[in-house]
Amino acid sequence: MTGIREWTLRQRVVALLTVVAFLLIGLAGGAVAVAAKNRTHIDAILNKTGPLRVQAQELLNALLDQETAVRGYAVSGSPADLAPYDAGRKREQDLVASMQRLVADYPELRQEIRVVEERAEAWRQAVAVPVVTTTQQNGTAAGQALITDQAREQFDDVRAALDHLQQEIFEARQRSAEDVRRTSNLLVVLLIAAVAVVIIAGSMLLVSLDRMVIRPLTGLADQVREVAEGDYQHGIAGDGPPEFLRLAEDVDAMRRKIAKDLAEVREARERIEWVNGQLQKQAEELTRSNRDLEQFAYVASHDLQEPLRKVASFCQLLQRRYAGQLDERADQYIAFAVDGAQRMQRLINDLLAFSRIGRLTTGFTEVDMNKVMGDVAGQTEAARQYADAELTWDELPVIRGEEPLLTNLLANLVSNSVKFRRPDVPPKVHVSARLVGDEWEISCQDNGIGIEPEFADKIFVIFQRLHAKDAYPGTGIGLAIVKKIVEYHGGRVWVDTDTEEGTAIRFTLPALPEDVEAAAASAEEPAAGEAVTGDGDGTTAEDGTGGTPEQGADGTETTDGPDRAPEGGRTGDMRETVG
Repeated sequence: MTGIREWTLRQRVVALLTVVAFLLIGLAGGAVAVAAKNRTHIDAILNKTGPLRVQAQELLNALLDQETAVRGYAVSGSPADLAPYDAGRKREQDLVASMQRLVADYPELRQEIRVVEERAEAWRQAVAVPVVTTTQQNGTAAGQALITDQAREQFDDVRAALDHLQQEIFEARQRSAEDVRRTSNLLVVLLIAAVAVVIIAGSMLLVSLDRMVIRPLTGLADQVREVAEGDYQHGIAGDGPPEFLRLAEDVDAMRRKIAKDLAEVREARERIEWVNGQLQKQAEELTRSNRDLEQFAYVASHDLQEPLRKVASFCQLLQRRYAGQLDERADQYIAFAVDGAQRMQRLINDLLAFSRIGRLTTGFTEVDMNKVMGDVAGQTEAARQYADAELTWDELPVIRGEEPLLTNLLANLVSNSVKFRRPDVPPKVHVSARLVGDEWEISCQDNGIGIEPEFADKIFVIFQRLHAKDAYPGTGIGLAIVKKIVEYHGGRVWVDTDTEEGTAIRFTLPALPEDVEAAAASAEEPAAGEAVTGDGDGTTAEDGTGGTPEQGADGTETTDGPDRAPEGGRTGDMRETVG
């Protein structure tokens, strides 16, 4: 058996690493077990007792809001003063539900929460509800008469129960903190032992490798560091074993290539910085120009209202007072003046509505497009009754947006579909939706006069018309408003030129993350469209926000989408038939 001194460097390193590995594995196992316990105790502090303390304070605030609201209502009798009471009750229910989930491992805290809820409910039944009811029925004086010292004492019982709950939570947190300190100390001991093992093993390994490995590597690292600090012209020379010599040659070749590429990058960066500066100036100028144009449209629309109202009013007075008293041509001239003033008023109102989109905002919320279609059906009812039109829609998604703008969008599309109908053919309009990637593609299709492909982009231009102004009513801004609303919501809109009959206008809106995840989860299971018979009807939008002839958005029943059933045999989509 050879002695240890005769072992090669490889054998010594392997033996040393084997011993160290067994020691570290044992220490690691103990550290894992202690760390798991420590993590459990920390979780109790951070995710249970800590949030419980905060929520207990919030629960007290919610109860105080209820008590203050009841007192305020008894004094003022204003229903607005009861809003904090209702909000406090809702917040109380949410907090209690959240706290119940956190105290699963603390039965004593669960009991304390139950006591708080029972006393709060007893206070509401004994004080809050009678005060509110009496104030509503008999006035504020009667309501104030019920707020007695006994009522205040009963609410003090609720506060006392909450104080006791907070004390119990604090004690539970202190116990968890003590457990954390104990396990943390043990974990530190294990880590110190592991560090000691590593230090001893590293020292022994360093002595063995210093002459053959560390010194050559240190010299090479010093040279590489000089290059890394910016001296790319410094040549790198190797020392030691052949492997280190080849490594030094490879590093030096890399240095030469980096130096060459860096010179090219510097030149390109100078060019890019100049281009970026020009783009920044153009972007700032474009932003300023857009802001000025938007302000101009808004101010011009307001400032032109008064003189136009005067022109229209006096022209109408001339028409009523002198109609038939002048010659026929004078009556015609007056009629032209009245019509021109009224059309100018409509154009200004439409321009004002267009400029307000995205500027006067109520904030995005989750909007049920089925409810929006119900509102659209109500808005277009008169026009559909006149045209004997049928409006149907499939089950539509919930998206994030502004409900008034989305209602205006669909009302414009449906109004256009009814307006641009074929003679002697009852209009049919169908709205459907399908998920494409992370967007909802919503289609409004009809059986109207259709749009030639060469005009597919032209119809979205503001005040752009494809027909004479006498052929169809409107100012030519409806689809421009549609486009601006869609783009404001992060989507795009276009005309499907492949439709065989009528017109199909499609637009996209971002889908909710849960809809995208649900679609991905069921990608291999085609979704069957569930349909409900519903009511969907409406009134034509006002001139300028409704459809215009230039848009040509007349509709046919859509044929795309998995939820469509054969015409005449549908049982699943929402439909509204007028006539």
